[in-house]
Amino acid sequence: MTSRNGFKKNPIPGDPSDPQGLTALLQRHLVWLETHNFAQQTVNVRRLQLSRFIRWCLDRSVTRARELTPDLLERFQRYLFYYRKHDGQPLSISSQSHWLTALRSWMAWLKDKGVLQDNPALELTLPKEEKRLPRHALSREEVESILEQPDVNSVYGLRMRAILELFYSSGLRRKEVLELELSDIDRERRVILVRLGKGNKDRFVPLGARALHWIDKYLQEARPKLCCHPQQQLLFITGKSTAIHPNYISALVRRYMNQAGITKKGACHLFRHTAASLMLDAGADTRHLQAILGHESLCSTQIYTHVSIGKLCEVHARTHPAGETRSSSQRRRYARALSPLWPRLMQLLRRWLLWPRLLWRRARTPAAPES
Repeated sequence: MTSRNGFKKNPIPGDPSDPQGLTALLQRHLVWLETHNFAQQTVNVRRLQLSRFIRWCLDRSVTRARELTPDLLERFQRYLFYYRKHDGQPLSISSQSHWLTALRSWMAWLKDKGVLQDNPALELTLPKEEKRLPRHALSREEVESILEQPDVNSVYGLRMRAILELFYSSGLRRKEVLELELSDIDRERRVILVRLGKGNKDRFVPLGARALHWIDKYLQEARPKLCCHPQQQLLFITGKSTAIHPNYISALVRRYMNQAGITKKGACHLFRHTAASLMLDAGADTRHLQAILGHESLCSTQIYTHVSIGKLCEVHARTHPAGETRSSSQRRRYARALSPLWPRLMQLLRRWLLWPRLLWRRARTPAAPES
């Protein structure tokens, strides 16, 4: 079985011949998600998460939906909490919440379809998520260092330079960049049309002049050598005129970062954090940034207001006594010492400014006649 994007699906564990079994019911649920225009990525993630839940149930001899109880689902929640990955690390609170959200959605669907009389996940409480900030953002110097790494004299190096410039200029997600088509670039208005971004929503994103220059250079010098199928409309393609795998791009970006001596964690998405942080430092409005990044909620955009601390550092250095430089501290002491003298100085200044006018008046005043 294959998905809409052509990739092979992993089989769901269990017996699909039992119409009341968990396996057959999950297959029906996934088909329902697809026919109701849920994003393919959402369907794939739900398939993975709920297949793992079914495998966990099979290990406990639970095969049918009517055997699911609130106590069983709470046991699964505890299982997620104590689960350890291959590196010994636990699942993050966000990951646990996503797994349980998928499970609650499936249980509600089973209730709506009449498979279950009661929803066993109705009282399942999601863990309280942490409000975490993006760990890292690049400086301008670090970004420029990474952009210089690809060999622009080669076809693939020129393609990567155009991709990196687009990441930095637009703040697009990796998936959005790799799904761009030739007709999505509007050179006159210097914008990009992002089709069916996150949440299946279209949006226009501004495109910088430098990024447009490198994209045009790639289209003129590199893409004709890569494209062997004229009907291919994707902007960035492989040497076989196919779509580039997202993990391949991430590996290349990570390699360029290592070559530039940058050890910060992340790859493609790091450019998105950097673009947002630098724009906020330069005075961008959060509403405008929300439209550029494609965030459904302003709360997602406001995360970057905590990451962008350039203005806060400037205010701290200007106002906090421990944050002042020696010269600024001396200027403050001089100002306080001279403050009692300001009235006298202003009086002398006014007299000095009035002195030429008094001389002019005396010169025009006729002398008194001698008696």
